[in-house]
Amino acid sequence: MSAAPHPQPVPGALMQSEAAEAARIFERGAAMDYTQSLASLCLGDKSAIYTVARGSSDAAANILAYEIMRETGIPTTSMPPSVFSLGAGVRLQDAAVMLISQSGASSDLVASARGAVANGACVTAITNKPGSAIEQVAHATLPIGAGPELAVPATKSVIGSIAAGMALLGAIRPEYRVRALQSAARIGALHGHEHPDAAALRHALLRAQHVYVIGRDTGFGAAQEIALKLKECCALHAEAYSSSEVLHGPLQLVTKPLTILMLDTEAPNTQDSMNTAQARFEQAGGTVLRLRPSDLGARDLTPAAAAAALLHIMYPVILSAALALGFDPDRPDTLAKETLTT
Repeated sequence: MSAAPHPQPVPGALMQSEAAEAARIFERGAAMDYTQSLASLCLGDKSAIYTVARGSSDAAANILAYEIMRETGIPTTSMPPSVFSLGAGVRLQDAAVMLISQSGASSDLVASARGAVANGACVTAITNKPGSAIEQVAHATLPIGAGPELAVPATKSVIGSIAAGMALLGAIRPEYRVRALQSAARIGALHGHEHPDAAALRHALLRAQHVYVIGRDTGFGAAQEIALKLKECCALHAEAYSSSEVLHGPLQLVTKPLTILMLDTEAPNTQDSMNTAQARFEQAGGTVLRLRPSDLGARDLTPAAAAAALLHIMYPVILSAALALGFDPDRPDTLAKETLTT
Protein backbone atom coordinates (compact mmCIF):
# COMPACT_ATOMS: atom_id res chain seq x y z
CA MET A 1 0.00 0.00 0.00
CA SER A 2 1.42 3.38 -0.97
CA ALA A 3 1.81 6.06 1.65
CA ALA A 4 -0.88 8.68 1.84
CA PRO A 5 0.16 11.89 0.11
CA HIS A 6 1.17 14.76 2.34
CA PRO A 7 -1.49 17.47 2.43
CA GLN A 8 -0.53 20.58 0.51
CA PRO A 9 0.02 23.64 2.69
CA VAL A 10 -2.80 26.16 2.63
CA PRO A 11 -1.46 29.44 1.18
CA GLY A 12 -1.22 32.17 3.78
CA ALA A 13 -2.30 29.97 6.67
CA LEU A 14 0.88 30.60 8.66
CA MET A 15 0.80 34.37 8.24
CA GLN A 16 -2.89 34.43 9.12
CA SER A 17 -2.49 32.49 12.35
CA GLU A 18 0.65 34.37 13.40
CA ALA A 19 -0.76 37.81 12.71
CA ALA A 20 -3.86 36.83 14.68
CA GLU A 21 -1.67 36.26 17.77
CA ALA A 22 -0.02 39.68 17.59
CA ALA A 23 -2.44 41.73 19.71
CA ARG A 24 -2.17 39.40 22.68
CA ILE A 25 1.59 39.11 22.30
CA PHE A 26 1.76 42.90 22.42
CA GLU A 27 -0.47 43.02 25.49
CA ARG A 28 1.76 40.58 27.33
CA GLY A 29 5.07 42.07 26.18
CA ALA A 30 4.33 45.73 26.87
CA ALA A 31 3.20 44.83 30.39
CA MET A 32 6.50 43.17 31.33
CA ASP A 33 8.36 44.83 34.20
CA TYR A 34 12.11 45.07 33.59
CA THR A 35 12.74 47.76 36.20
CA GLN A 36 14.96 45.58 38.38
CA SER A 37 16.68 43.56 35.67
CA LEU A 38 17.73 46.66 33.70
CA ALA A 39 18.53 48.92 36.66
CA SER A 40 22.26 48.18 36.64
CA LEU A 41 22.56 49.24 32.99
CA CYS A 42 21.55 52.84 33.80
CA LEU A 43 20.00 53.27 30.35
CA GLY A 44 18.36 56.54 31.31
CA ASP A 45 21.76 58.12 31.95
CA LYS A 46 23.31 57.36 28.55
CA SER A 47 24.34 60.15 26.19
CA ALA A 48 22.84 58.39 23.17
CA ILE A 49 21.02 55.22 22.18
CA TYR A 50 21.73 53.51 18.87
CA THR A 51 19.43 50.92 17.33
CA VAL A 52 20.81 48.15 15.12
CA ALA A 53 18.42 46.06 13.03
CA ARG A 54 17.39 45.20 9.50
CA GLY A 55 14.12 44.91 7.60
CA SER A 56 10.96 44.74 9.70
CA SER A 57 13.03 44.89 12.88
CA ASP A 58 14.51 48.19 11.72
CA ALA A 59 10.99 49.56 11.20
CA ALA A 60 10.16 48.56 14.78
CA ALA A 61 13.39 50.25 15.91
CA ASN A 62 12.35 53.44 14.12
CA ILE A 63 9.02 53.42 15.96
CA LEU A 64 10.78 52.95 19.28
CA ALA A 65 13.37 55.63 18.55
CA TYR A 66 10.67 58.30 18.30
CA GLU A 67 9.07 57.08 21.51
CA ILE A 68 12.36 56.94 23.43
CA MET A 69 13.45 60.41 22.33
CA ARG A 70 10.11 61.97 23.20
CA GLU A 71 10.02 60.38 26.65
CA THR A 72 13.68 60.65 27.70
CA GLY A 73 15.29 63.38 25.62
CA ILE A 74 18.11 60.95 24.80
CA PRO A 75 19.18 61.10 21.11
CA THR A 76 18.18 57.79 19.55
CA THR A 77 18.97 56.82 15.99
CA SER A 78 19.72 53.88 13.73
CA MET A 79 23.27 52.62 13.22
CA PRO A 80 23.97 50.39 10.20
CA PRO A 81 25.32 46.95 11.11
CA SER A 82 28.02 47.31 8.44
CA VAL A 83 29.79 49.79 10.73
CA PHE A 84 30.86 46.67 12.62
CA SER A 85 30.54 43.83 10.09
CA LEU A 86 32.51 45.59 7.35
CA GLY A 87 34.30 48.29 9.34
CA ALA A 88 36.22 48.64 12.58
CA GLY A 89 33.32 50.08 14.57
CA VAL A 90 32.91 53.43 16.31
CA ARG A 91 33.47 54.81 19.80
CA LEU A 92 30.47 54.10 22.01
CA GLN A 93 31.54 55.01 25.52
CA ASP A 94 28.58 56.30 27.54
CA ALA A 95 26.16 55.06 24.86
CA ALA A 96 23.63 52.25 24.71
CA VAL A 97 22.97 49.96 21.76
CA MET A 98 19.64 48.22 21.25
CA LEU A 99 19.68 45.34 18.78
CA ILE A 100 16.40 43.94 17.45
CA SER A 101 16.37 40.60 15.64
CA GLN A 102 13.72 37.92 15.36
CA SER A 103 16.32 35.18 14.94
CA GLY A 104 19.28 36.76 16.73
CA ALA A 105 21.46 34.87 14.26
CA SER A 106 22.46 37.18 11.39
CA SER A 107 26.24 37.42 11.34
CA ASP A 108 26.25 41.20 10.82
CA LEU A 109 24.07 41.73 13.88
CA VAL A 110 26.19 39.36 15.95
CA ALA A 111 29.27 41.28 14.82
CA SER A 112 27.49 44.50 15.79
CA ALA A 113 26.75 43.17 19.28
CA ARG A 114 30.34 42.10 19.78
CA GLY A 115 31.73 45.33 18.35
CA ALA A 116 29.43 47.50 20.44
CA VAL A 117 30.50 45.73 23.63
CA ALA A 118 34.16 45.98 22.65
CA ASN A 119 33.79 49.69 21.96
CA GLY A 120 32.26 50.48 25.34
CA ALA A 121 28.51 50.38 24.78
CA CYS A 122 25.86 48.95 27.04
CA VAL A 123 24.09 46.42 24.78
CA THR A 124 20.49 45.27 25.04
CA ALA A 125 19.01 42.70 22.67
CA ILE A 126 15.36 42.23 21.74
CA THR A 127 15.07 38.76 20.22
CA ASN A 128 12.47 36.06 19.70
CA LYS A 129 14.59 32.90 19.66
CA PRO A 130 15.95 31.98 23.11
CA GLY A 131 19.65 31.29 23.34
CA SER A 132 20.55 33.14 20.13
CA ALA A 133 24.09 34.23 19.33
CA ILE A 134 23.20 37.86 19.99
CA GLU A 135 21.78 36.97 23.39
CA GLN A 136 25.10 35.38 24.32
CA VAL A 137 26.88 38.70 23.73
CA ALA A 138 24.41 41.29 25.01
CA HIS A 139 24.43 42.62 28.57
CA ALA A 140 20.67 42.11 28.78
CA THR A 141 18.03 40.42 26.62
CA LEU A 142 14.35 41.24 26.42
CA PRO A 143 12.50 38.27 24.90
CA ILE A 144 9.80 39.04 22.35
CA GLY A 145 8.07 35.87 23.49
CA ALA A 146 6.08 35.40 20.28
CA GLY A 147 6.84 31.70 19.95
CA PRO A 148 7.91 30.12 16.66
CA GLU A 149 7.23 32.30 13.63
CA LEU A 150 7.23 30.21 10.47
CA ALA A 151 5.78 32.46 7.77
CA VAL A 152 8.45 34.35 5.87
CA PRO A 153 6.79 37.74 6.51
CA ALA A 154 7.31 38.64 10.17
CA THR A 155 4.12 39.87 11.88
CA LYS A 156 3.73 38.90 15.51
CA SER A 157 7.46 39.29 16.20
CA VAL A 158 7.41 42.85 14.79
CA ILE A 159 4.52 43.92 16.98
CA GLY A 160 6.11 42.02 19.86
CA SER A 161 9.38 43.91 19.33
CA ILE A 162 7.56 47.21 19.73
CA ALA A 163 6.01 45.92 22.95
CA ALA A 164 9.39 44.83 24.32
CA GLY A 165 10.87 48.23 23.53
CA MET A 166 7.98 49.92 25.31
CA ALA A 167 8.64 47.71 28.34
CA LEU A 168 12.30 48.76 28.22
CA LEU A 169 11.24 52.41 28.13
CA GLY A 170 8.90 51.77 31.05
CA ALA A 171 11.89 50.53 33.05
CA ILE A 172 13.66 53.83 32.37
CA ARG A 173 10.65 56.04 33.10
CA PRO A 174 8.10 54.68 35.58
CA GLU A 175 5.53 57.33 34.57
CA TYR A 176 5.66 56.00 31.01
CA ARG A 177 5.10 52.46 32.25
CA VAL A 178 1.65 53.46 33.52
CA ARG A 179 0.64 54.58 30.02
CA ALA A 180 2.27 51.53 28.45
CA LEU A 181 0.15 49.26 30.63
CA GLN A 182 -3.01 51.10 29.60
CA SER A 183 -2.07 50.87 25.93
CA ALA A 184 -1.22 47.18 26.29
CA ALA A 185 -4.74 46.42 27.49
CA ARG A 186 -6.30 48.45 24.66
CA ILE A 187 -4.22 46.69 22.02
CA GLY A 188 -5.07 43.32 23.56
CA ALA A 189 -8.76 44.16 23.13
CA LEU A 190 -8.20 44.33 19.34
CA HIS A 191 -7.69 40.56 19.21
CA GLY A 192 -10.08 39.02 16.71
CA HIS A 193 -11.24 42.36 15.27
CA GLU A 194 -10.62 43.54 11.72
CA HIS A 195 -10.95 46.97 10.21
CA PRO A 196 -14.56 47.78 9.25
CA ASP A 197 -13.40 48.73 5.75
CA ALA A 198 -11.03 45.78 5.30
CA ALA A 199 -12.71 44.65 2.07
CA ALA A 200 -12.51 48.14 0.54
CA LEU A 201 -8.86 48.43 1.56
CA ARG A 202 -8.11 45.09 -0.08
CA HIS A 203 -9.84 46.14 -3.31
CA ALA A 204 -7.87 49.38 -3.32
CA LEU A 205 -4.61 47.44 -3.10
CA LEU A 206 -5.71 45.11 -5.86
CA ARG A 207 -6.26 48.10 -8.15
CA ALA A 208 -3.03 49.83 -7.13
CA GLN A 209 0.08 49.99 -9.27
CA HIS A 210 2.15 52.18 -6.98
CA VAL A 211 1.56 52.93 -3.31
CA TYR A 212 2.85 55.67 -1.06
CA VAL A 213 2.59 54.72 2.61
CA ILE A 214 2.57 57.88 4.70
CA GLY A 215 3.11 58.36 8.43
CA ARG A 216 4.60 60.83 10.87
CA ASP A 217 6.65 60.26 14.02
CA THR A 218 6.06 56.62 15.08
CA GLY A 219 3.66 56.35 12.15
CA PHE A 220 6.61 56.71 9.79
CA GLY A 221 8.14 53.52 11.19
CA ALA A 222 4.77 51.81 10.69
CA ALA A 223 4.74 53.12 7.11
CA GLN A 224 8.19 51.61 6.49
CA GLU A 225 6.98 48.23 7.71
CA ILE A 226 3.76 48.27 5.66
CA ALA A 227 5.60 49.36 2.51
CA LEU A 228 7.99 46.44 3.03
CA LYS A 229 5.09 44.02 3.51
CA LEU A 230 3.38 45.21 0.32
CA LYS A 231 6.56 44.42 -1.60
CA GLU A 232 7.21 41.17 0.23
CA CYS A 233 3.69 39.72 0.10
CA CYS A 234 2.03 41.34 -2.92
CA ALA A 235 5.01 42.17 -5.19
CA LEU A 236 3.54 45.68 -5.20
CA HIS A 237 5.76 48.73 -5.59
CA ALA A 238 5.43 50.72 -2.37
CA GLU A 239 7.45 53.51 -0.76
CA ALA A 240 7.26 54.90 2.76
CA TYR A 241 7.43 58.63 3.41
CA SER A 242 7.00 60.98 6.31
CA SER A 243 4.09 63.35 5.73
CA SER A 244 6.59 66.17 6.30
CA GLU A 245 8.82 65.04 3.41
CA VAL A 246 6.44 63.70 0.79
CA LEU A 247 5.18 67.14 -0.26
CA HIS A 248 8.53 67.94 -1.87
CA GLY A 249 9.70 66.04 -4.97
CA PRO A 250 7.74 62.81 -4.35
CA LEU A 251 4.39 64.64 -4.71
CA GLN A 252 5.06 64.92 -8.46
CA LEU A 253 4.44 61.18 -8.90
CA VAL A 254 0.76 61.69 -8.13
CA THR A 255 0.47 62.90 -11.73
CA LYS A 256 0.43 59.15 -12.50
CA PRO A 257 -2.02 56.65 -10.93
CA LEU A 258 -1.00 56.53 -7.28
CA THR A 259 -2.59 55.06 -4.17
CA ILE A 260 -1.78 56.81 -0.90
CA LEU A 261 -2.16 54.84 2.33
CA MET A 262 -1.96 57.11 5.37
CA LEU A 263 -1.20 55.54 8.74
CA ASP A 264 -2.39 58.02 11.33
CA THR A 265 -1.37 57.39 14.94
CA GLU A 266 -3.71 60.25 15.96
CA ALA A 267 -0.98 61.93 17.97
CA PRO A 268 -2.10 65.57 18.24
CA ASN A 269 1.22 67.01 17.10
CA THR A 270 1.10 65.06 13.80
CA GLN A 271 -2.38 66.06 12.66
CA ASP A 272 -1.55 69.29 10.82
CA SER A 273 1.13 67.54 8.78
CA MET A 274 -1.09 64.56 7.98
CA ASN A 275 -4.07 66.77 7.08
CA THR A 276 -1.95 68.92 4.80
CA ALA A 277 -0.52 65.88 3.01
CA GLN A 278 -3.98 64.37 2.56
CA ALA A 279 -5.39 67.60 1.12
CA ARG A 280 -2.50 67.99 -1.33
CA PHE A 281 -2.75 64.41 -2.55
CA GLU A 282 -6.50 64.64 -3.00
CA GLN A 283 -6.18 67.94 -4.88
CA ALA A 284 -3.68 66.27 -7.20
CA GLY A 285 -6.06 63.38 -7.90
CA GLY A 286 -4.52 60.64 -5.78
CA THR A 287 -6.55 57.88 -4.16
CA VAL A 288 -6.16 58.47 -0.41
CA LEU A 289 -6.92 55.91 2.30
CA ARG A 290 -6.41 57.07 5.91
CA LEU A 291 -6.40 54.59 8.77
CA ARG A 292 -6.54 55.29 12.50
CA PRO A 293 -6.48 53.05 15.59
CA SER A 294 -9.79 54.60 16.62
CA ASP A 295 -11.35 52.93 13.55
CA LEU A 296 -11.33 49.83 15.75
CA GLY A 297 -12.14 51.72 18.94
CA ALA A 298 -8.53 51.92 20.21
CA ARG A 299 -7.99 55.38 21.70
CA ASP A 300 -5.55 57.14 24.01
CA LEU A 301 -2.61 54.96 23.00
CA THR A 302 1.02 55.92 23.30
CA PRO A 303 2.34 56.79 19.82
CA ALA A 304 4.36 53.54 19.64
CA ALA A 305 1.32 51.49 20.63
CA ALA A 306 -0.73 53.34 18.01
CA ALA A 307 1.85 52.35 15.38
CA ALA A 308 1.54 48.72 16.52
CA ALA A 309 -2.25 48.98 16.23
CA LEU A 310 -1.91 50.19 12.64
CA LEU A 311 0.26 47.16 11.82
CA HIS A 312 -2.38 44.93 13.43
CA ILE A 313 -4.98 46.52 11.12
CA MET A 314 -2.95 46.20 7.94
CA TYR A 315 -1.40 42.73 8.17
CA PRO A 316 -4.67 40.83 7.46
CA VAL A 317 -5.52 43.26 4.64
CA ILE A 318 -2.15 42.67 2.98
CA LEU A 319 -2.52 38.91 3.39
CA SER A 320 -5.95 38.99 1.76
CA ALA A 321 -4.67 41.10 -1.13
CA ALA A 322 -1.68 38.80 -1.65
CA LEU A 323 -3.89 35.72 -1.86
CA ALA A 324 -6.24 37.45 -4.31
CA LEU A 325 -3.22 38.28 -6.47
CA GLY A 326 -2.19 34.62 -6.51
CA PHE A 327 0.75 34.84 -4.10
CA ASP A 328 1.46 32.66 -1.10
CA PRO A 329 2.93 35.11 1.42
CA ASP A 330 4.02 32.23 3.66
CA ARG A 331 6.54 31.23 1.00
CA PRO A 332 7.58 34.10 -1.30
CA ASP A 333 9.48 32.80 -4.31
CA THR A 334 12.64 34.85 -3.77
CA LEU A 335 12.77 35.22 0.02
CA ALA A 336 13.72 33.10 3.01
CA LYS A 337 12.69 33.38 6.65
CA GLU A 338 16.16 34.14 7.94
CA THR A 339 18.40 36.41 5.90
CA LEU A 340 21.90 35.81 7.18
CA THR A 341 23.49 39.05 5.99
CA THR A 342 27.15 39.90 6.54
